[in-house]
Amino acid sequence: MKQAIAITLLFLIAPTIAWAENITTTGDLIVDPPTLMAIGIAWPIQGDDNRNAQVSITYRKNGNPEWSRGLDPLRLQNEITYTRGALDYTAPNMFAGSLFDLEEDTEYEVRVQLQDPDGIQGESEKTVVIRTRAEPKPATDGRVLHVYPPGYEGDRQAPAFSGLLEAYYMAALGGDWSRASPPRVRPGDIIKVHAGIYLSKHDHYSHELNSRYTTCCGTPWDGTYYLTQDGTAERPIAIVAAGDGEAIFDGDGNAVLFNLMGAQYHHFEGITFRNTGTAIEAGMKDIAGAKGLTVKYSRFENIGTAIHSDWSGSSGFYIADNDMLGREDLNYVFTWYAIKPWSDRPDFAERAKLKSFYAISIYGQGHVIAYNRVRGFHDGIDHATYGMPDNYPDTPPDRLPVAIDIYNNDVSVVHDNCFEADGSVRNVRVMRNRCFNAPLGAMSPQPVLGGPAYFIRNVVYNAWWGPVKIHGEPSGVYYLNNTYIGEFRQLTPMSNVHLRNNLLLGQGTSPRVLSLDTFTNYSSSDYNGFRPNPGSKEAFAWNSPPFEEVRNFYPAHRDPQQAIPIKLTQRIFPTLEAYSQGTGQDRHSGLVDFDIFVKAPRPDFSDPTHVVAVDSVDLRLRADAAAIDAGIELQNVTDGFKGSAPDLGAYEFGDPLPHYGPRPKPD
Repeated sequence: MKQAIAITLLFLIAPTIAWAENITTTGDLIVDPPTLMAIGIAWPIQGDDNRNAQVSITYRKNGNPEWSRGLDPLRLQNEITYTRGALDYTAPNMFAGSLFDLEEDTEYEVRVQLQDPDGIQGESEKTVVIRTRAEPKPATDGRVLHVYPPGYEGDRQAPAFSGLLEAYYMAALGGDWSRASPPRVRPGDIIKVHAGIYLSKHDHYSHELNSRYTTCCGTPWDGTYYLTQDGTAERPIAIVAAGDGEAIFDGDGNAVLFNLMGAQYHHFEGITFRNTGTAIEAGMKDIAGAKGLTVKYSRFENIGTAIHSDWSGSSGFYIADNDMLGREDLNYVFTWYAIKPWSDRPDFAERAKLKSFYAISIYGQGHVIAYNRVRGFHDGIDHATYGMPDNYPDTPPDRLPVAIDIYNNDVSVVHDNCFEADGSVRNVRVMRNRCFNAPLGAMSPQPVLGGPAYFIRNVVYNAWWGPVKIHGEPSGVYYLNNTYIGEFRQLTPMSNVHLRNNLLLGQGTSPRVLSLDTFTNYSSSDYNGFRPNPGSKEAFAWNSPPFEEVRNFYPAHRDPQQAIPIKLTQRIFPTLEAYSQGTGQDRHSGLVDFDIFVKAPRPDFSDPTHVVAVDSVDLRLRADAAAIDAGIELQNVTDGFKGSAPDLGAYEFGDPLPHYGPRPKPD
């Protein structure tokens, strides 16, 4: 079995400048908000200027005798992210990392240990007990309020109300009376919405006396449901389908269907949201927003945006098992951006108009976005672009965008990106997702502020630009065991990036199968499988500061009067062998081709608008594939691998496929 290696590699070339402080001084351990399946930590330090300290992390269920090893936390060391007019961020001096695929609602002992041959001041070992979150559910003993569509004439279960707002508030008076009624709901209440259409006609006066049967029970003139009460994590205010048929909230083409910016801990389940600009507005930057929003087993259709919040205090959202259908044409792959080959088409100006924006866009911490199906949007699932964290560098801990899980989602036919970690700080886990038919870079860290952000076991196919969109000088990104069809290229340099066990297959839309610009010579890549484009004379590029420099961020590029200078040493190679010899990277990597897959030909871009059906491609490995047993063991990532070593790519040979998209609802 191949020796497992720590992904946080030491820089092996001796720097030419004198380091000031090589002893490591440890600070207090930070525990990020745990999610259902992950735990993230950060350990600030001082010193270790020569980067030879290492931190290991082990874990076990509380009370178990055996410890398991996690992926070593990432070493951050004041990496710079700069975007003129928006970002000027310097990462802290620390180690940070995550544990993955834990059991929900379970206590774990987590132990971190630091070693430094130069010496340590402070504690070298810390152990904490952390409990993962449970999946949010309605209270078991809450009041049950039954809601029926206005005009419903059948039998009713008591207490019964006409429309949602009549149950939520003491009355549902519309128009200029819409704010008059005090609330009825309280923490733990379960509002059961019975089958029917709840239509919010925003061009009606909406008063219960004269339009009871033409509007949904007293919404204001804009047709928006303003929900303003607070539940709790243990006792949310639940709005759930009663189970007697589809419960549909129709916005009648209005701007926002549900506004929860003043409501905490609301739980939606089994609801259909349709015909609106934004189905659920849960927060606006610098204004207000929600915590603890849950949306599951629901359907969104004919909408501009499903769920949005870019309020920095948003936390603990759980968005899972939903089907989200935007307004973009599912029969065409198109983009908003004036880039060839789309900009050459006579229909570009018309088709580039956006009809839907993003399915999910959320800022904050502790969010889980899992098992959703997304089709027909500009973007799929995003961490909301925000800018600098609040009051940086003195950002309150509860306002840092950390500890976010995006996993097992199925995204297809978008105008831009399937998944974005943009603007996040650390411990963002993008895992086991599927992305098809994305023209402008399937997975985006634009940027990540220090990291780590993890892209693990994702698959990308029919993405013209390629599997990644690297922009905004991100820092601290892992690409581990992904199957990426398309060239790995970027728009701006990145820092502290590491690639292991990936499959990267050129599809002919760019000459280089791997082109990486990095400010840091401790970025690394190895144990990958590449398919260079046949005949390319520049198949690989690794552009960084001169190797005698550990890193160089070129501070002159902050001068607003200057363009960003290109000072990276250009290193371009025609073959994998020449690239490995010239850079020291990918010494254990190999060559592959599309015949390693069960059924996955090179994408055909003779018609770039062509939509590839997800079930027409099988990216599992063939039994004789060169990618089998060609990887390196990564603790807590490749656990349970078969054979002499882990396989390359997202799928270990012989394992069942992950479940993508909504799971069946339990009985």
